[in-house]
Amino acid sequence: MSKPIVAIVGRPNVGKSTLFNALAGENISIIKDTPGVTRDRIYADVEWLNVSFTLIDTGGIEPDSNDVILSQMREQAQIAIDTADVIIFMTDLKQGLVDSDSKVADMLRRSHKPVVLAVNKVDSPSRDMAEVYEFYNLGIGDPVPFSAANRTGIGDLLDEVMKHLELEQTEEDENERPRIAIVGKPNVGKSSLVNKLLGEQRMIVSDIAGTTRDAVDAAVTWNDREYIFIDTAGLRRKSKVKEELERYSIIRSVTAVERADVVVLMIDATEGVTEQDAKIAGIAHDRGKGIIIAVNKWDAIEKDDKTIYRFTNKVREVLSFMAYAEILFISAQTGQRLPKLFECIDMVMANQSMRVGTGVLNEIMTEAVALQQPPSDKGKRLKLYYITQVAVKPPTFVIFVNDKELMHFSYTRYIENKIRDTFGFRGTSLKFIIRERKDKEN
Repeated sequence: MSKPIVAIVGRPNVGKSTLFNALAGENISIIKDTPGVTRDRIYADVEWLNVSFTLIDTGGIEPDSNDVILSQMREQAQIAIDTADVIIFMTDLKQGLVDSDSKVADMLRRSHKPVVLAVNKVDSPSRDMAEVYEFYNLGIGDPVPFSAANRTGIGDLLDEVMKHLELEQTEEDENERPRIAIVGKPNVGKSSLVNKLLGEQRMIVSDIAGTTRDAVDAAVTWNDREYIFIDTAGLRRKSKVKEELERYSIIRSVTAVERADVVVLMIDATEGVTEQDAKIAGIAHDRGKGIIIAVNKWDAIEKDDKTIYRFTNKVREVLSFMAYAEILFISAQTGQRLPKLFECIDMVMANQSMRVGTGVLNEIMTEAVALQQPPSDKGKRLKLYYITQVAVKPPTFVIFVNDKELMHFSYTRYIENKIRDTFGFRGTSLKFIIRERKDKEN
């Protein structure tokens, strides 16, 4: 099941970034008393009462501003509103209810999304409640008083968010159709690929980078099985203000990846694999999704018998953190190898859901330990007691050891490689959780 999206919106300088940082547990957003400091929308994974969700921080909404940056931030916030499952609408007790708050409330009402009205900077609820009641005039629900800076009342605020998320979860249809997110830089051919699969010009295809502004779902049937393709706005390196739309298109990709079973990362064969491709791949890798790297425009490349070999090596080098990813050379324009894409998707999905018996896993681990002795430190040697698979999507394993500190990343990777040697798990990351067990003699 995909993680729900919660967006924090409101006028500039009401404390959105302070709340975001309090929930994210680290200072991700820049906090400054100048309206418009948070230019980029930033996202973080948050958990409350065992419910995980993706939190989006937005630039402030100035509904009537003609300022270029503020108007683009308004559009940015609108994208967050369209994307979110639940919206936290932040207001400021110290500034009181202002005209802009009413205009933002109108915007939110039109979205028909669940809204939690949060009144920030309430340092003393008993003293300040009379002023909090003023915010009922927005007509958007009961105001929840809290202080982001003092971190008081945040639990009550999250409880209100959870009520809406539970409703969202119960209403979510149990759809078994595989969901595939198409991600990549602008102009790499994502919309062309979906159009070719659909057999119709459904997406706007243009040579202007960043034409696709929204994530769009498209149902495609192949061999009597239906797949849902999620086309996204491309990602581009952050640069000038005029390219502000590219700055926050990353959220489109995060949202699409969150909803997907398999992620197809499209790379432009004529440009080669870039640092930006690695950043996009990292979003899918961090979330444990199935990953296929589709090298597009392969028909436009002059080839010899070593071309595929050289290109594959370059991709593996830049994306070294995901050596498990499948690589496919395609042409969205001509349809070259597109049937192979569906075979790849089916294989990756099967691997994402693969379960391995505990007995077999322990045999593999015992043999691995015999072949390469575990590391030791200051005379104490790592002992591996037991391994078991506890989850799928991604396949997740727990290894019980005598001392977590001795379980170096390199040895975990060694065990992973041994499991992959036997079962492949092509196209999916594997997750390992290391637990200490003290009930045996060291």
